[in-house]
Amino acid sequence: MAYSEKFQQMADNAMSQVASVDPARVNELMAQGAIALDIRDKEEHDANHLPGSLHLSRGKLEMNVEDLIPQLTTTVLCYCNANNRGALSANTLRQMGYVNARYIAGGLKAFQLIGPQ
Repeated sequence: MAYSEKFQQMADNAMSQVASVDPARVNELMAQGAIALDIRDKEEHDANHLPGSLHLSRGKLEMNVEDLIPQLTTTVLCYCNANNRGALSANTLRQMGYVNARYIAGGLKAFQLIGPQ
């Protein structure tokens, strides 16, 4: 998918501001209490998502995340299909005080490529 230049610049900037997590580490981190947060649209989540993840679409993130994840120290692993929306969401969460917000590198597609762990 081709993105606008400005959108891609914003996403690239977000990726430079927050840490990514290797998809091979997601299950381990979730077993330690991390929350995988699917920030895609509801239709995307309903069609397929990371097992055990929570859903909160990017458009409602800032309004509803505090009710869904009240602890600012929780490790939050934002993801979309690839990188951009996940990184943008993790960066937004960091700006809101979520000190352990990250994004899953390569998103759901990368997680699915590694297969069952």
